[in-house]
Amino acid sequence: MTTPSSMTSILDRFSDISVLCLGDVMLDRFTYGSAGRISPEAPIPVLGITHQQSMLGGAGNVVRNILSLGGSATLVAVTGDDAEGREISYLLEKEDKLADALVSSGRRPTTVKTRFIADGQQLLRADAEATHPLAKETAGKILNAFEKALPASDIVILSDYAKGVLSDEVLKRAIRLAADARKLVIADPKSADFSRYAGVTLLTPNRKEMIAASDLPCDTDRHTEEAARSVLARDGIGTLLVTRSEAGMSLISTEKASHFPAKAQEVFDVSGAGDSVIATLALAMGAGADMEDAAILANLSGGIAVAKTGTAAVTHEELLAALHNEDIQAADEKITSLAQARDIVDRWRARGLKVGFTNGCFDLIHPGHISLIRQSKAECDRLIVGLNTDDSIKRLKGPERPATNETSRAIVLASLEDVDLVIPFAEDTPITLIEEIQPDVLIKGADYTVETVVGSDFVLSTGGRVHLAELKDGFSTTRTIQKLLDIDRKKAP
Repeated sequence: MTTPSSMTSILDRFSDISVLCLGDVMLDRFTYGSAGRISPEAPIPVLGITHQQSMLGGAGNVVRNILSLGGSATLVAVTGDDAEGREISYLLEKEDKLADALVSSGRRPTTVKTRFIADGQQLLRADAEATHPLAKETAGKILNAFEKALPASDIVILSDYAKGVLSDEVLKRAIRLAADARKLVIADPKSADFSRYAGVTLLTPNRKEMIAASDLPCDTDRHTEEAARSVLARDGIGTLLVTRSEAGMSLISTEKASHFPAKAQEVFDVSGAGDSVIATLALAMGAGADMEDAAILANLSGGIAVAKTGTAAVTHEELLAALHNEDIQAADEKITSLAQARDIVDRWRARGLKVGFTNGCFDLIHPGHISLIRQSKAECDRLIVGLNTDDSIKRLKGPERPATNETSRAIVLASLEDVDLVIPFAEDTPITLIEEIQPDVLIKGADYTVETVVGSDFVLSTGGRVHLAELKDGFSTTRTIQKLLDIDRKKAP
């Protein structure tokens, strides 16, 4: 799994990814107003309509999210031969980087969901729809359009809203065509029978769907893992990403499980949040991200979506900003006390990870520091950096130092991908940290000898080793500060 900062490169590749989406398209209508009185005809509120809005829903909202996140998409779907179907066509025509292969059917109406909202509160949803399977001729047209669009697509989404497009026949054939074309397939299920989606790369049920498919509870991480693994082998599914609302998400395969806490700060409307999640998953996996990184990005998208009103589309800029916030938060979490570090190190060791330790003042971080840290991380699985506090540096280097305070230095160090923990220490040497942490490898620069490295005798006595990192010539904080002072003196009148 990569760090939040390195995942920005995945987002940058979204613009190169084309997603083929097959599923149930619908028209989402929102009727807004105020309910200030009760009807004299019945004990119900009277909605005074102020405005109305229509937007793409279902598979249409999936492609809206793909486009707003920077990707391109092809939508294969069925509409009715009616005004609502023509409205969907009009909305699709307005989108850039979108190709559609809509099949018009005179045998079924376009699916329309109308939500009535009074003063920010949804009062009622009215659905106009047909859910019977497609006629054989229409199903054939859909599959032909899907097969034609496959070669130019990087990844496939099957967006099932149980409106009849993804019948057993269409699902089975679409999954086989994608497999033959060596395309990854992500499916959003609406059936409790997950065997209908056998062969997909990733299935994304919500908690309710997971319970229905497994007949097991999903109220804890452990229960969710048990429920998921009960159906993985049984139904021929590769991996499950279970979306669990306020509990976050769980990515589960037969070998591994990862759980991601919910990211939403406030929840205004959950409409369409699942579409934002699957769109982000597809773009990230299409861009080469592993499933865990794709799930992290999708979790961020879901948190953004539920903080919006209406059927939400998450933008590339919003996801990038959320990722930067994650980066800042991750850096803050890396800066810790010795007591907290002990618990973290115990968990690392329980997983068989090798712990490394280096230390220094790291005042005005320069390429020499970066080289030391990079070499240090190469010697271990997890790297801890002991950081001299301001008072400690003043004693070591004089009252004019440090040039930057310990908070700034700690934040910069923690933002480096190779650094896993930063522990400030106020003593003149890090011997207390070393004895408490008991690193497997102690790293210092090659200007030391093994005998002169503080803590080397202790580390060697506990079975660890000492590594002397190669120095990068030409870099010194003291010399940099002196140059700045010389420049100031030359500028002085």
